[in-house]
Order: sequence, then structure tokens, then C-alpha cells
Amino acid sequence: MLWYLHLCADARVVVVDYEDDGSGKLIETDDGNGKFAEVTIKPRVTVTKESDAELAKELHTRAHEFCFIANSMNFPVKYELEILIEKAAATA
Repeated sequence: MLWYLHLCADARVVVVDYEDDGSGKLIETDDGNGKFAEVTIKPRVTVTKESDAELAKELHTRAHEFCFIANSMNFPVKYELEILIEKAAATA
């Protein structure tokens, strides 16, 4: 997330909300030990309507390449990104 927010700030993509959910696939061995086989993160990013949503997607791919944690894993870290556009505030 930090790399992503940094890249967005540099590119003038304004992120107003960032939520993330994740899941993992665990392999259990016969002796009861186990390890992760893969992890999937599901970020939901909201950007302002003035921001470039396509660029926001591209920047997430780049951030994933720079992620210290993902690069330290010995299993695949996948992501399923959703980009939302901020809705205009209701006026009274």
C-alpha cells in the first residue's frame, strides 16, 4: 500500500480511500506442519473523479513489483484490484 500511495502522489492520482482484504492457500503436511502456497490480496481503491483511473490501475501493478513483502515471499502473491471513482458529495 505504501508504494502505491507514493506512486499515486507522484503521478497526481488522488486516493481518497484504500481498503484491502486478503486470503491465502495453506498446505498442511502429514506431520501437521504447514506453509502458505499462495496469497491473494484484494485492494479496493477509490480515487477522485479528476484522477486517471487507468493510471491508478497501472500504478498498482508497478507498486506490486516494488513491494518489499511480496518480493520476500517464497510463494506467489497475487492481487485482484478494484478501482472506484469518488462520487460527488450531495448538496443540501
